[in-house]
Amino acid sequence: MRFWLPLLAALATCACGPSGGSGAVEVAVIGAPDSLFQQGVRLSPAAQHLRAATHEGLVTLDQAGQVVPAVAERWIVTDDGLSYIFRLRDSTWPDGDEITAADVRQQLRDALARVKGTSLGLDLGKVRDIRAMTGRVVEVRLTAPMPDFLRLLAQPELGFVKAGSGAGPMAMSRNEETGVARLTALPPETRGLPAREDWEEVARPVAVRALSARNAVAAFSRGEVDLVLGGTLIDFPLAEVGPLSRGTIQVDPTIGLLGLIVKSEEGFMADPARREALSMAIDRGALIQSFGLSGWRESSWVVPPGSFSAPPFPADRWDGASLEDRRRIAAARVRAWATGPEREAVVRLALPRGPGSDVLLRGLARAWGEIGVSVKRVAPGAPADLELRDTLARYASPRWYLNQFNCSLGAGLCAPQADALVRQSLAEPDAAAREQLLIEAHAALVEREAFIPLGVPVRWSLVRGTIRNYQPNGWALHPLFALSQPPT
Repeated sequence: MRFWLPLLAALATCACGPSGGSGAVEVAVIGAPDSLFQQGVRLSPAAQHLRAATHEGLVTLDQAGQVVPAVAERWIVTDDGLSYIFRLRDSTWPDGDEITAADVRQQLRDALARVKGTSLGLDLGKVRDIRAMTGRVVEVRLTAPMPDFLRLLAQPELGFVKAGSGAGPMAMSRNEETGVARLTALPPETRGLPAREDWEEVARPVAVRALSARNAVAAFSRGEVDLVLGGTLIDFPLAEVGPLSRGTIQVDPTIGLLGLIVKSEEGFMADPARREALSMAIDRGALIQSFGLSGWRESSWVVPPGSFSAPPFPADRWDGASLEDRRRIAAARVRAWATGPEREAVVRLALPRGPGSDVLLRGLARAWGEIGVSVKRVAPGAPADLELRDTLARYASPRWYLNQFNCSLGAGLCAPQADALVRQSLAEPDAAAREQLLIEAHAALVEREAFIPLGVPVRWSLVRGTIRNYQPNGWALHPLFALSQPPT
């Protein structure tokens, strides 16, 4: 399902941007100025885009979000789903050395060590062994089948690096004064592909910078950039008042988590039933209507029912109960607590700065005011009862959602029983039994009331008509290498 803003799309024109269809493609990714060159395993969206362009791994994602070859030219999966065997292309590191199976084995082992203790490390929990079978063949063995394993391997954080440089498909030079990264597509022959005589004519450079949402929209309006990436719900109101006649707003059909993670279990928040009352009181459809977005998918569950092979629970958590009925039950729970001495039903809500946060705050304050709860806004990082969580999924399995609340991450309230069930699923060979463990883990997490879901994350871009090979996709990762290539 794709988000559409019909009026905005109708106003799009083919007006030329700074590149005019030739020269460097000018890209702004929304983020802090230094976020573009961020290192480590917890990368900002800007750093993810840059890392994917310069540090590819075995596989990567194309502009449609599909897994395609990278350092591996092809692969096979054994019938039991436990072994992935990759044949490497004949390519080299930036220093000219051949990329060997032994290199890749070490790269993957190092990556597993780096991401340990992160949600990505939990996602890779089924990796049992990595072997270099010959000079150009690598095998990855799993403890249990994982249909989304290739998509996980395509994550930018798992890109290969040697002596500080990646294997492409683009080379980067950095302007220290302006903070602009200039990317140049490497010739095909250096990447184990057939040479093209016209490569220098058809491969356009890409210039990337990180800007605040307000500055990125302004730069697009002035014609200084061709493409803006990385917009979220928090800054979406800025795009709505942006340059409608100069480009198009594209919204990715994402999956992931958008909601409020519980940070405190004291006072009013101590009882799971009262935490559920806050969730029951929210009119999710009305909340998003304030943004003027169509096609947004709301959710009252941590894991969307459609993530399982067959939905194990109804689409609506409260089985179709009316908003009025839900609020009546929620208000009764609030009153029962507030009758105690010196008890005031107040929730401290941590939201990032941005016009979208203001819209969210007003909507939540109205909803919770209906059940007798008032809201106090606090800055991110300050002591809070609830904090906005806005995270894109890396793959579509229920395990991704459950891993986001693993107790080892210390993100907020968690459910040790859910973690134990997820760990048990890692080695379960039977698909039905494995899914049942994840269903039970989800039930344990929901019973804990550790999260108040709202719906899917929102990711938007501003795309000028001259941009080629851009495509909205469910992962909101838009490969910069594709922008440099002739139309496909």
